[in-house]
This record gives sequence, C-alpha cells and structure tokens, in this order.
Amino acid sequence: MTPFENEDNNALNDDDEIIYVSKSEIKRDAEALKKLGVELVQLSKNELEKIPLDEDLDRAIELAQKIKKEGYRRQIQYIGKLLRNRDIEPLTQALDKLKNRHNQQIAQFHKIEKLRDELIETGNAETVLALYPTADRQQLRNLARSAKKEQEDNKAPKSARQIFQYLKELSEIG
Repeated sequence: MTPFENEDNNALNDDDEIIYVSKSEIKRDAEALKKLGVELVQLSKNELEKIPLDEDLDRAIELAQKIKKEGYRRQIQYIGKLLRNRDIEPLTQALDKLKNRHNQQIAQFHKIEKLRDELIETGNAETVLALYPTADRQQLRNLARSAKKEQEDNKAPKSARQIFQYLKELSEIG
C-alpha cells in the first residue's frame, strides 16, 4: 500500500460518514406524518385555505374528507406518504397558528360565560359596563332579571343565551 492510498482512505472515512436510521425511527416518523394528515383532514374547507398545500395534497385531503369507512385508513396512509416528500414545517406552523386562534376563541367564550353568570347572579351591570362602555345598561339589567327568573322557575335559559350573544357582539366590536 502506497502512502497515497492511505490518505485517500482516511479522506473517505472523514467526509463520508454514514448515518444509520433505525426501522423503528422510520416508523415513528411515518406515524407522525399520518397524525399530521389526520389533523389536516379534520379541518374545514375555510381552515384548509389558510394552510399552504400543493395540488396533490389538497386533492388527497379532499378525497379523505369524503371517504366514510373502508378506504379512509389507506387514504390517510397515502397522505402520510405525500407528506414524506414535502417540507412539512410551513404546514405545521400554519396548523399551530390555527389551533392557537381556536384556543384564544375558547378562552374568550369562557370569559364571556363567566361575565354572564356574574351578571345574572348579582344583577349588577357595572363590571360589564367597565369592560364595554358602549353596552346598554337597561338592556343588560332586563336580561339579567329575566335570566334569574328563568333559573328560579327551571325554564329554558333564553335570556341567558341572549346575554351571551349580546356580550359576544360587544367583545367583537371592542
């Protein structure tokens, strides 16, 4: 063996490091992509428009949304296969953004429900007026009084629903 051959072998060993991936890791990655596919399929058409999808993936998701039983699992596998060949980072970022918006909306609804329950319980509209100065004090008092009476009479909470809708409108305006 000449000195030149030895240098060539060392150069190959240093530069061409082979990275081995286990079969289990490949399966875990495939499962993660299928889960992402399921999340995409569960989105509505309006939500899907906000996610950057190419034509093939968009058609595959649309078809999966139409399938009810038999071919659904295979279609999800196909979507996972399509995702393997794509950069999924923009998809996951857009999906996280949608989820966060949904979580914020739920938190807002809980806040409105708590405010409504407090209004019905105390009958005092001052906390609502402090948050929403454009609110109609008289309407709030009348609805709160009606809601309290409906609660006492075990009737359907029609006024409580009206209060919630009114507060929801106020929160969207302000």
